[in-house]
This record gives sequence, structure tokens and C-alpha cells, in this order.
Amino acid sequence: MKRFEQGGHGIAVVLGLSWDGGRVRAAAAAVAMMVAVMLVAPTQAMASTASAEASVIVTTDGDIAGATEATEALGGTVTQQLAIIDGFVATISIDRVGALASTPSIVNVVEDAKVQLTGRPVTSSKTSAGSLAASTETIRAQHFWNDGFNGTGIDVALIDSGVAPVTGLTAKGKVINGPDLSFESQDDDTRYVDTFGHGTHMAGIIAGYDDGFSGVAPGSRIVNVKVAGADGSVDVSQVIAAIDWVVQHRADNGMNIRVLNLSFGTDGVQSYQLDPLSFAAEAAWRSGIVVVVAAGNDGNKAAVRNPALNPFVIVAGAADTKGTASTKDDELPRWATCGTRSRSVDVVAPGRSIESLRAPGSTIDRLNPGAVVDERFFKGSGTSQAAAFVSGSAALILSQRPDATPDQVKALLMSAADDMANLSGLCEGAGLINLKTAVASRAPLTSLQSFLPSTGLGTLEGARGSIHVQMDGVVLEGEIDIFGQAWSSAEWAKLSAHQVSWDGGIWNGSSWSGSSWSGSSWSGSSWSGSSWSGSSWSGSSWSGAAWSSAIWN
Repeated sequence: MKRFEQGGHGIAVVLGLSWDGGRVRAAAAAVAMMVAVMLVAPTQAMASTASAEASVIVTTDGDIAGATEATEALGGTVTQQLAIIDGFVATISIDRVGALASTPSIVNVVEDAKVQLTGRPVTSSKTSAGSLAASTETIRAQHFWNDGFNGTGIDVALIDSGVAPVTGLTAKGKVINGPDLSFESQDDDTRYVDTFGHGTHMAGIIAGYDDGFSGVAPGSRIVNVKVAGADGSVDVSQVIAAIDWVVQHRADNGMNIRVLNLSFGTDGVQSYQLDPLSFAAEAAWRSGIVVVVAAGNDGNKAAVRNPALNPFVIVAGAADTKGTASTKDDELPRWATCGTRSRSVDVVAPGRSIESLRAPGSTIDRLNPGAVVDERFFKGSGTSQAAAFVSGSAALILSQRPDATPDQVKALLMSAADDMANLSGLCEGAGLINLKTAVASRAPLTSLQSFLPSTGLGTLEGARGSIHVQMDGVVLEGEIDIFGQAWSSAEWAKLSAHQVSWDGGIWNGSSWSGSSWSGSSWSGSSWSGSSWSGSSWSGSSWSGAAWSSAIWN
């Protein structure tokens, strides 16, 4: 049933956006359940005449063009694309909202209003099972802290949607900005900044810290490599370029990048020995960087995502740990990917309703007001969150043992993990990470991994799977990178293996100029030649679950 929901006078608003499997469709999956009654002052628009305009969030059945045409025919204006819900934000006369909601291609219309939860805010304290205070105790991170190891001296590269300058991440030197390789890098106001809300949540879990809040490795630094903007559009070639940059610049200007958090994954199925994304992740591993990859959120019986298919990296699975150290009450979320006998998760970490830092005004924040906790925190679920816990744990281990290799860190995390009675072997891997055991253990002597190496000679299109970006209806596909440049796997793999794929601000023959794209326009027969500046993107990467957060609640 279609509906227009107002945020005023205690009327319920929707929340609980899920993006765990395929594209987010329909009211039940797009902006799912009306679960919280909101209390806001009635807006002037709602109290005034019928000719006043409202800002609304429109969810479609996938026919964005048809819904846009209907909106404009009713006198409305589309102001922002929201690819994650196959929708957009629009302004429209209040007396036309009903007609808009009845359009066949439109599933739902929701007022885009600032809301406050009724009742007293819940504090991010140990009493909340998903708080970081409870979750860090679940993995027993305090045993490293008590021994004087909090991640100091270790930098964690975060390839994600950027980082918002919120309390907990604003201390001097806490966040180092690498290149912004996203579609928002041309704008000074959005460069490096998290306009989606995912990257900030990860950064808080890994390294956030202030007087009332602590991530897993509060002494570590975040190296922010932004690849995705507010609408989530990102091509696999951007992620590969980001990994290459991290490897090549891991020790520049006082940096010490020893961990890479990658909550990105595609449904590409080519062999890890051929796949370019897998090759890039493995190259980072071989350079001395612990690479942590989210398994995915496609359900318990699904295969892990690419590049989690690579056997060298650490694949993080998720559990609902109930905020306790005991594994007896742990449960497996239905969305959590376990993998197959050929490649399953390596370890498990908390991943259900995790409270981390909020990016106010970001897409996720706007679409899920009921996930806000005590104004500054936000609840999210997924193997993304689990990966962030594992990345923070790796940073703790490396601050204690700076000479440890990635293979040794992986072996230590797996050997120290706790068995999970309620999970199958594929779903638990070695078990729930236990840092109390890890801090006092020696790395296993048999820690050297001897899997067949990746060559990177597969196709870029195979690495994408079904995850594509598009502009003006033109899909980026085939052996063409984000700039429309021809892609040669053999040439790139050779440069990447020798850590020279970046030459100043040049990667694969195009200029990225470090902090922003420089003077680029699309080339290649499949692209329309539009320039970056001011372009509106409708990529399907987020709604295709390229980023492994399942639910915001």
C-alpha cells in the first residue's frame, strides 16, 4: 500500500533501510517498517496553505525516470538522487503529494523532515548490548588497553565513503586524508567528507575516541580514502585504484599503514587467482598490510563476496553477540554471509545493532531517524561492522607486535578465537575473536600461508559482477575504467605488483591529482562525454549491496 507519511504531530515515519542482498525495492525493503513514533514541531509548510511546498523522499519500483517525469508533471523538482532506495528527494506542492504517491512507478512518499525520538535519549553505555563499551568487552579489547597497547603507531586505511568531522574523530592527527577518489571530490564542501554515513560508522568502531567513547584501537589513526559519495556510486576500478594508492603510499610522510579495512564487495565470481580486485587486495597483504574484508550480507548460505574470495585476506563474519563475552547466547543473523566449503569466514565479530558514530545529515542518517542513539550515535548491522572490529583488533596486535606479518596476525586472531556453539563451522570460521587470549599468546609457528597467488589477469567486468555505475542511462561496463580509459589487466597487474601503478596523481593514464579529479571528461565510445563537475549519478553500487552493512536499526 502506498502512503505519504508526515513527520509532525507524532505521526510515524519510516526507518530500517535494508540493503543486504539485491537491489532495495518496494516499501517493505526500501524504507521498511514504521517502528518509531516521532515528535517534532509542526512545520510551517504543514500548517500553511495548500500551495506551500514540502520536501519529500520518493521511493520507486526501479523506474526512476518515470517517477521523475511524474514529479515534474505535477510541478515538482527533483533535488537529489538516492540510488540506494531507487529514489530521490523532491520538492512539490503539498496538495500534489497525494497524486504523486498514486503514480504507478512510485512505491512510497515520505516527508523529508528533521525528527526527534520521543522519550529520553538512550546513552551509549555498557547497558546497551550494541554499544561500543559492551562490544569491546565482548571481544575483550580492554586486555590490550590494560597492558598499554591501544593501537598507537598503527594507521588503518579506510576505503569507504569518507569520514565526517564529528566528535570522537576530530582530535589532532586522528584522521589523515588520503586522496578523494569519489564523484564528490570536485566540491570543496564534500571532499573527504562522509555524505553517505557508512565510513564514519566504521571509523568510530575502529579508532574513535573521546572522554565518553572508545573504539577498538583508540590510539590508532584513520587514513581516509574516500571512494563513494552520498548516492553511493562507486566503480570497482575506483576501489582498485584506492588499494593501489594505499600500498604505494603506506609509509609516506610519517604514515604507517599496517591495516586496510575494506567493507566493499561485489558478486563477481571469477577465480581469485585471476580477479583484479582480488589481486589488489592480495598485493596489499604481501606488502605487509593486514587486509580485512567483510564477508557480505547475502544470507547464511551465500558465497562470500569478492575480494573476500581471496584466501590470504581476513574475512569477517558477523554474529549477534548480545553484548556479552560468553558465546553461549550468540546467534547468527539471517543476513550474515557464511560462505562455502571452498571459502568461508575466518573469524566472527559483533555485527548486530552496533552503536557507532553518526554522520548527521548523511543519506543513511536521513533515511533512518530511528537508528539515532543519544544524538551522536547510530545503530547499524552487517559484516561491515564486524570487519571494523577485526581491523581495530589487528591494529591492537600490531601495536603490541610491530614486527608481526599479516599471516601471523591472521593466525593469532584465528587461534585465539572462541568456539561458537550456536553457529556452524562455515558461519563461525575459527570463532569469535578473543583479545584476552591473543594478548598473551605467541603467534603460531605454522602461520605462513601458501595458497596459489593471484595474477590479476582476469577481466575488470568480471570483478564488477552486477555492480555498475551509470550516468544518463549509460552503464560503465566492459574493460573500461572510471575515466573511460581502456583497461589492460596485464599492464596494470605488472605496475601494481611493482607498486608503481600511481605516478604522482596519474593512475592508468588519467589524472586524479591526489585530492580531486583534475579536468576530466569521459572518453570512450560507451560514455557520453559529460564532465565530472555537477554530474548527477545514479549508480547501483550501494543498493546492490556492494557495501556490507545490512540494516540500520
